Amino acid sequence: MPLIVRDAEPDDENSLTELMYEYIVGFYQKPRPADGKIHKLIQTLLEKQLGIQFVAEQDGKLVGFATLYFAFSTMKAEKITIMNDLYVVEPFRGTEVESELFLECQGYSKDQGYAYMSWITAPDNKRAQHFFEKMGGVQGDWVNYSIV
Repeated sequence: MPLIVRDAEPDDENSLTELMYEYIVGFYQKPRPADGKIHKLIQTLLEKQLGIQFVAEQDGKLVGFATLYFAFSTMKAEKITIMNDLYVVEPFRGTEVESELFLECQGYSKDQGYAYMSWITAPDNKRAQHFFEKMGGVQGDWVNYSIV
C-alpha cells in the first residue's frame, strides 16, 4: 500500500496520541503530558484555527506526524507557520516519509498564503539539521530562548 500523507482526522486520535508520546517521551525524553492534555491539543489542531497536524500513513498505520502552528511575523507584517514537530518512527527515518511530511507542511504554508514556514531543532540533532539543509532550509540568524 502506498504512503499517504494527509490532514489528521478525528479517527486518528488514539494512534496520533501514541505517536506523540513516542516523540515526547521516547525521542526527546521529556515528561509524559497527561492524556487529557494531548487529546485537547489534538482536538484544537483538528479545528485548524490555531494550527494543523498532518499524518503519514503506511499500510493503514500512522508512521509519522508533523504539526504547524499559525503565527505572525512583525518583521514581515504577515502571517507565518511554525513547524513545531516533524516526527517519524524509527524504521521510516531517512525515507520519503520525512520528505513528504515536510513538503506537505511547506505546500500548505504556500497554498494558504503564509509568508514563510520556520522551525527549530535541537542543537545536537545533526541528522535533522542535515535533512532540513537538504530540503532547502537555511539556519537563521536568531538565538532561540525560552523561560518557564
